[in-house]
Amino acid sequence: MDELNLKALAKINIGLDVLRKREDGYHEVRMIMQTIHLFDRLHIKKTKEPGIQISSNLYYLPVNENNLIHKAAALLMDEFSITEGVEFRLEKHIPVAAGMAGGSTDAAAALYGMNQMFDLGLNMEQLKERGVKIGADVPYCLMRGTALAEGIGEKLTALPPMPKCPVLVAKPSVAVSTKFVYENLHLENDPPHPDIDRLLEDIRKKDLQSTAQDMGNILETVTVAYYPEIASLKEIMKEHGALNALMSGSGPTVFGLFEDEKTAKRAYRAVKESGLAKQLYLTTIYNNRK
Repeated sequence: MDELNLKALAKINIGLDVLRKREDGYHEVRMIMQTIHLFDRLHIKKTKEPGIQISSNLYYLPVNENNLIHKAAALLMDEFSITEGVEFRLEKHIPVAAGMAGGSTDAAAALYGMNQMFDLGLNMEQLKERGVKIGADVPYCLMRGTALAEGIGEKLTALPPMPKCPVLVAKPSVAVSTKFVYENLHLENDPPHPDIDRLLEDIRKKDLQSTAQDMGNILETVTVAYYPEIASLKEIMKEHGALNALMSGSGPTVFGLFEDEKTAKRAYRAVKESGLAKQLYLTTIYNNRK
């Protein structure tokens, strides 16, 4: 196998709670993660020339060791003494710096692809162990589907698949630093915490209405204060039929869940007309388990 074409899928957070700041500087989280049908394409090819080459359709993305694809490839090449070179061509669609694990899912695809291409024989658990060295979201991006993430995001529990429904994704023109958001989250002020246990129950019952109503993201208390367009996007989606709308991750992307495609398309048009979204996608919930 000398070439591979892979899809690297985005995620949204149905629920995101931060429990405490740990001594190592990381935050203890409890999140419900969900894969959606929005993806980057990653083309991987073996080369005779040693080393790692990356190219992308976005001129501003790093194509050196600062790219998570490079980190993933280098990690496996060092560990398994791979002497051949590898070339990655990334077609980026997932919004960048948007709270959708775009970089992490590209790294996950690189790990998966290298494992296949060079016949390294790693199982999913072994891939996830290596993935967490690159980023906290990488193990989840390898696993996909509906999952509870704990610890720093690396402790994963598979959940029953969420009901499939239309998802409207809107990224405003601002970029948000995850580091900035966590640094400005003041847990001592007791911000409102989402009820993750109730959400887990909703998902187990396959109750889309209740799941949507109980969604929550503690990081909105920081990001929305700095970027009011996030609140405006949520409001437009809800006014045009979303069961609920929420910011994903540390933002600024907003997503809305809908009962049917007709309503979702109407909301898509309303968001587009508002001019608040730099990138706008209408997609669906993705599940890799029946």
